[in-house]
Amino acid sequence: MNLSDLDHRITGCRACPRLVAWREEVARTKRAAFADWTYWGRPVPGFGPADAPLLIIGLAPAAHGANRTGRMFTGDRSGDVLYEALYDIGLASQPTAVSVDDGLELYGVRITSPVRCAPPANKPTPEERDTCRSWLVEELTLLRPTLRAVVVLGAFGWQAALPAFAAAGWQVPRPRPVFGHGAHVPLDGLDLFGCFHVSQRNTFTGKLTPTMLRDVLRTAAGAAGLPTTS
Repeated sequence: MNLSDLDHRITGCRACPRLVAWREEVARTKRAAFADWTYWGRPVPGFGPADAPLLIIGLAPAAHGANRTGRMFTGDRSGDVLYEALYDIGLASQPTAVSVDDGLELYGVRITSPVRCAPPANKPTPEERDTCRSWLVEELTLLRPTLRAVVVLGAFGWQAALPAFAAAGWQVPRPRPVFGHGAHVPLDGLDLFGCFHVSQRNTFTGKLTPTMLRDVLRTAAGAAGLPTTS
């Protein structure tokens, strides 16, 4: 199996009844601003090259972002912040992400999440997080030959990712490392970094500034062996 096969399997998942009902209801009712869109309304696969040395792990698709467009961090303000930062440091072909056919390319970076369906109030349950973990474990396993660094956005993603790394064969320290912005955990052959999530709450309040985000991404890119622009 390769990543394309995995991505295809992910899009057909219906394992969590609450998430299935919510994502499909949002796709039917839509938001007024997107009334002319045909929403994706399914689980969202990862985005980026299959041989990426750098992985970014978020939380879950946004109801009117990736649940609408079908691509990670595409079509919402969190994605605007993330892709602009990646573009500024030379890891994306353009600073915006509005649709799957907008021409955006990532250079050496793949973006994924531990929960693949948009959850009500952006809050998956622990059971939903754990049910979805097998997809992330398979993705990490397939990426392992080239993966050198990972940036995890937010505490939820951190808590979900560490067991997935362990299940995919990495030695995770015990007790498990605590999340923090700028946290750095070496995992045999892999550097794991923490970063505050690019949510509107964090970026609008200044908890996560553009400089803070770019600093973490540059550090992680360096650990992954990727060149960046200043």
